[in-house]
Amino acid sequence: MAPTFVVVPQWQGSISPRAMRLVDGAAAIQGDLPFSATRLVDVPVEAGDALDTGVHRFSAIQVVRERHTKVLRDTADWALSIGGDCGIALAAVEQAARTHPGDLAVVWFDAHPDLHTPESSPSGGFCGMVLRAISGEGPAELELKAASTVPLENVVLAGIRDVDDAEDVLLHDRGLVSVSCSELADPAALVAAVAATGAKHVFVHIDLDVLDPSALEGLSDLIPFGLSVADLGGAITALRAEFTVAGATITGFAPASPEAATDDLPSILRIIGALTR
Repeated sequence: MAPTFVVVPQWQGSISPRAMRLVDGAAAIQGDLPFSATRLVDVPVEAGDALDTGVHRFSAIQVVRERHTKVLRDTADWALSIGGDCGIALAAVEQAARTHPGDLAVVWFDAHPDLHTPESSPSGGFCGMVLRAISGEGPAELELKAASTVPLENVVLAGIRDVDDAEDVLLHDRGLVSVSCSELADPAALVAAVAATGAKHVFVHIDLDVLDPSALEGLSDLIPFGLSVADLGGAITALRAEFTVAGATITGFAPASPEAATDDLPSILRIIGALTR
């Protein structure tokens, strides 16, 4: 079955000065999605409060998570959630893990590993904590049930290249699997890494900053030496040939203007096509 497209223009998880552009990016992508298959999650206008959690704007993020989860539970098959910031992956992976308990791997295409906790985060931004929260090791206030988490040994990091010290320690201490941008030119290593988890279903998260800045202008974070659109599409196609997609997210589109968004949309639609065709 074709996926349901769920548009979640959340910006509160980002700490970028360009965070509000994420709302425009989500709207720009929505304009090219099939209307009948698209659902929109209402995101609060207000920034929200930390509520002593150590997570910046936590109250708004929690409201969006609840609304996103409600929409996802009404989808017939799998959903492609469009952000917004990458914090939206929490509800999306939670739904996929609940649907395929014990049989889900997560491929995390991102320039950053997003493995902080409130204690280690230098910014308090949830975007940098979301993967750790997905593993069940995030803020206690998120209250993920064990059956809705994906342990870090079932996560494959893809294209990361901007890693904070605390994350680097975790990567090495836990032996987390990471496939570099250069290795992704041939997706065989990525497919092998996912196969090693033993999972038959895969959740694909794509923060567009995994791409090289030369490939896409509308990025919040410009991290050099990233992927080409062709290599990202090839990796997605290879994953779909070997595993069943249980869900996906595309996040991090922050165009400077409507004209700039128009220039970037063909590349983003190629990525969507690789996930859904």
